[in-house]
Amino acid sequence: MWNYGSTISKDPAVLADQDSHVGDSDEKLEREQWTNKAEYMLSMIGYAVGLGNIWRFPYLAYKNGGGAFLIPYFLMLVFCGIPMYFLENAIGQFCSQGPINMWRAVPLLQGVGFSMLMLNAVVSVYYNVIVAYSLYYMFASFQSPLPWSSCLSWADGNCSSVPKVYCNVSGVVVAWTQGNSTCPSSNMITVPVQSPSEQYWNRVALQRSSGLDETGPVVWHLALCLLLSSMLVAAALSKGIKSSGKVVYFTATFPYVVILILLIRGVTLEGARDGIEFFIGSKSNLTKLTEGQVWKDAATQTFFSLSIASGGLLTLASYSNFHSNVFLDSVIVTTINHGTSVLAGLAIFSILGHMAHIYRKPIASVVKEGFGLAFIAYPEALAKLPISTFWSILFFFMLTIVGLDSQFTQIEVITTCLYDAFPETFKSKRALLTIMTCSIIYFLGLPCVTRAGIYWVSLMDQFAAGWVLLILALFEITGFFYIYGGNRFIKDIEMMIGKKSFCFWLWWRSCWFFICPGITVTLIWSLITFVPPTYGKVQYPVWGLALGWCMVAFILLWIPVVAVYKLMRAEGSVWKRLKLLCSPSEQWHPYLDVHRGERYSKTSIVKKE
Repeated sequence: MWNYGSTISKDPAVLADQDSHVGDSDEKLEREQWTNKAEYMLSMIGYAVGLGNIWRFPYLAYKNGGGAFLIPYFLMLVFCGIPMYFLENAIGQFCSQGPINMWRAVPLLQGVGFSMLMLNAVVSVYYNVIVAYSLYYMFASFQSPLPWSSCLSWADGNCSSVPKVYCNVSGVVVAWTQGNSTCPSSNMITVPVQSPSEQYWNRVALQRSSGLDETGPVVWHLALCLLLSSMLVAAALSKGIKSSGKVVYFTATFPYVVILILLIRGVTLEGARDGIEFFIGSKSNLTKLTEGQVWKDAATQTFFSLSIASGGLLTLASYSNFHSNVFLDSVIVTTINHGTSVLAGLAIFSILGHMAHIYRKPIASVVKEGFGLAFIAYPEALAKLPISTFWSILFFFMLTIVGLDSQFTQIEVITTCLYDAFPETFKSKRALLTIMTCSIIYFLGLPCVTRAGIYWVSLMDQFAAGWVLLILALFEITGFFYIYGGNRFIKDIEMMIGKKSFCFWLWWRSCWFFICPGITVTLIWSLITFVPPTYGKVQYPVWGLALGWCMVAFILLWIPVVAVYKLMRAEGSVWKRLKLLCSPSEQWHPYLDVHRGERYSKTSIVKKE
């Protein structure tokens, strides 16, 4: 065994060589480890690049000034995204533990780890349903023409591919067709209609009810797709990272192939330039940068797309080699993530521009948000392309893969927390643990595939995946840099990547101690400007909004509950208990003895006592 006594080598080659020796020791026997660096990096990229990059970012960019939005978006990456990602990666890699056990550094805040676990459980439920939507549309795409390309038997009288316009002539209303100049514009009456793709989404795919209080029966084609999604996740994670690490070679790379194909096809279409101009081109609105909402959206999108404070990064990093260059890994993954958002936006808006050109509509009238962009606007645009069946299959297969990639990590967080808590019980039962977890997530998702299911999915998405992440991130920063100690943790990082210069750490100290805590401003702004969520024009009932707040409380309540429990269990005066619980426990150290050096050796612990 190598001895990490009083010094840590600065040479990356030496550190890598040391890890190669560790690989032959108990590190892989005691706790799973990525087979190689490629599997680790692809898993991190696959988790970071999710559905939000494809349907959330393009709309936010369009809404917040187009290309102007890229300025705050990438500034947030530099000042908050990369530092927070670096922090979480370093924590997970240093202690080789999941979101709960990592708080051995600050036992008083171990409830934050439980909150991360509960957040993943909630998000996994509705994320699984979104993957089911993508699977259903992929299977439905195996038809020519596409079923949402025109108003078929399932449509009602309000379905039309073109606007219905009437002309009021001397009190008599008659139908008006495009090109007829005999009707003055002041006499024209436009009747709102729904496109075939919108009616297909509501009436066929979702069989949507009128509101949250009208549950209706389970939509069985979605329930079956939900089952298939759960089975795919269970199969990929049956052997933990040993199996998922092989799957990501395809799932993390294939979406880029599809995005590039769609982009190349999109830019060759008529009207594509108009779409791209609206997205990040000359029609960008720089005056939007003076609005606080733009900066808030940039911050929340950065946290959302990078999955900061959700526990997933910690979990994936906990299986990494102790001396992996966590700093470089963080910069690479976060940069790829933000670049993917822009690339996906170009692919989306080039084809939406073509659709606007065909309908002779402004871009604003064809762009939709969230589910509407992925399952209404884009399918409608694809239906206008030659060999539309091929493009639709390709697009929804990509959505499915991207969704599954993120779901892999969310389930892995849950199973890792359980495995870390009961290692002896689940050591030889990893597959059973994964199957049980996926089964529970499936049954919890069944209410989300009833006729009121989309209301539940939207409610969970808007309450659970919003500013809850900002609260957890704030606790993370407070715990590790104001309680555990930023300088102490920097020494921990140097045990992994070697000594760094004062100038190197000056930047990261500035970010961690001063800039990142500024997310408090974003959090307060979000709460002040909070507007009760809706689904389209459908308002949620009071009890539905109350359930949303209960969901938030269920996630965050663990923080004070665990803190109070630990204070009650500790001995001594209140101040002594508080001081004890704000100090690292004896179990906070690198996972293996060989990595602990003098700082975490048993001898040094005895001296401290």
